[in-house]
Amino acid sequence: MAASPQIASLLGRRGRLELDELLAALVVDGYVGAEDAKQVRMGSRSGRSAVELHPLVLIANAKLPSQRDPGRPLSLEALVEWLAGHAGLPYLKIDPMKVNVAAVTQVVSHAYAQRHRILPVAAATGEVTFATAEPFDAAWASDLAHMLRRDVHRVVSSPIDINRYLQEFYGVQRSIQLAQDAKANGGYDASAILNFEQLVELGKSGEVGADDRHVVHIVDWLLQYAFEQRASDIHLEPRRETGQMRFRIDGVMHKVFELPPPVMSAVTARIKILARMDVAEKRRPQDGRIKTRSSTGREVELRVSSMPTAFGEKMVLRIFDPDLVVKDFAQLGFSAGETAQWRHMVERPHGIVLVTGPTGSGKTTTLYSTLKHLATPAMNVCTVEDPIEMVSPEFNQMQVQTSIDLDFAAGVRTLLRQDPDIIMVGEIRDLETAQMAVQASLTGHLVLSTLHTNDAPSAVTRLLDLGVPHYLIQSTLTGVVAQRLVRTLCPHCKQATTQDPLAWNVLTRGWAMPVPAQVYRAVGCLECRNTGFMGRTGIYEMMPVSPRLRGLIAAQLELGNFGQAALSEGMRPLRISAAEQVARGLTTVQEVLAVLPPIEAPDDPTPPQSSGKA
Repeated sequence: MAASPQIASLLGRRGRLELDELLAALVVDGYVGAEDAKQVRMGSRSGRSAVELHPLVLIANAKLPSQRDPGRPLSLEALVEWLAGHAGLPYLKIDPMKVNVAAVTQVVSHAYAQRHRILPVAAATGEVTFATAEPFDAAWASDLAHMLRRDVHRVVSSPIDINRYLQEFYGVQRSIQLAQDAKANGGYDASAILNFEQLVELGKSGEVGADDRHVVHIVDWLLQYAFEQRASDIHLEPRRETGQMRFRIDGVMHKVFELPPPVMSAVTARIKILARMDVAEKRRPQDGRIKTRSSTGREVELRVSSMPTAFGEKMVLRIFDPDLVVKDFAQLGFSAGETAQWRHMVERPHGIVLVTGPTGSGKTTTLYSTLKHLATPAMNVCTVEDPIEMVSPEFNQMQVQTSIDLDFAAGVRTLLRQDPDIIMVGEIRDLETAQMAVQASLTGHLVLSTLHTNDAPSAVTRLLDLGVPHYLIQSTLTGVVAQRLVRTLCPHCKQATTQDPLAWNVLTRGWAMPVPAQVYRAVGCLECRNTGFMGRTGIYEMMPVSPRLRGLIAAQLELGNFGQAALSEGMRPLRISAAEQVARGLTTVQEVLAVLPPIEAPDDPTPPQSSGKA
């Protein structure tokens, strides 16, 4: 957008932007009414703190109605984009995940950047890019170009983002440098952590890097940063030259930061202490958990796993946000029919219900959400887990501890003497645990557990492989649910399109599902980091064990025939549940096909029309 002569004469006359000239320009441009502008001026003069705020922030805080977009207030980002257009500079929404913090913080000092209200956001061999909220104050750019002997490019960004990341980037980098200088030999008192659940208060130490506990600050920042970026996992990966921090967001890995080896080992030690793991033991894998509380009072739990590698210990922190983990069935991605089936399975007084799927497919979320639904005051709900992934006051939880011979089987044996109504076993991974689950079911308890199989019918063959007699599976197994997670389209940028019939037919082969009249495709915007996707939802394959299926469970089970029988009894495969999500406009066929196992053409006769198939 080129500035009109009138606007050009209003903006930037004194270098730094002022409230009066910005309001006048917005009135001329037709974004703000004259009366609204007058009210903002009067309000700014009456408030003392307003002097410290950027004039764009003052205008955005007033939530003035946009004259050009009736019904919507003028947002800060809209104002910044408008300013960038008149300044003739690119607009940039700062994405901290795409900034090489170690590189940009070496370009200029924190004091210099703060004095000129600029933030380096990209650094290459011959050029540097700075974000500024003062596009008409450019004297510093020529000075820097001369000093750095590089081309200096300017972009316009939100003043709030600039101030925030200025503190975060330089603060964390300073902590890393100081920790490295100290060779990361600072002792942390492991004896101070006495209880099972260590509560980590985040954001209590003031500005990052403000005191000498540098590693503590790095970990504090890392956890808060991961929560803000909607990460599901934090990966700390040691390497020979430099360690890597990576986040998994919506199922995709993103590189976040690099740490020198001494700092990486100190950060690892700090996390192990918080998770009540053995700091001295670096040769064997360990598990632990951390509970955090932010300065706003929000609590988030993390499951920690360590693994010895060639260059040190690799740490993975799985994040369990209570707001995300505990959902109702619709939020999990269940359709109305799937919700009814699932309720029918889990609201029975006894039996075994299994949730299957690979690691990271959302099994824990499904089970916790179900237990929250079932845990009424009239029910005694008990769990045995390895480790406890999220502490909940509604039920009684026991953690497996192999060091004292407390495994899943021993845990279930103990729970049976605790007068339970519902038992949740974290995972059935051996015959002894499977036998105890069967025993619990036979004595009148509802047992929920997980298995690692690719689909629902395979759960039966897995139990047979473990050594469970077929007649006990017949007596106890109520139902099996296989699940996956698929990325959902970003609601801010998805675009309506038509569905390719060939791709649709591949997904729905053998089923009478018409091609949807309208689907959506991924585009990409600032909100979703130009991926086109934001968040994930579940797709499900529900197999209630009907009398006919019970009769087919035998010692020498033919999986193909059993799967076809399950289809004829009403089970819908994962791909059909996924096709419904595509038809609802939540995801795409390409995304679904990337997640699902390879789709093979059916060789057996097609089940009857009543099952929903063609």
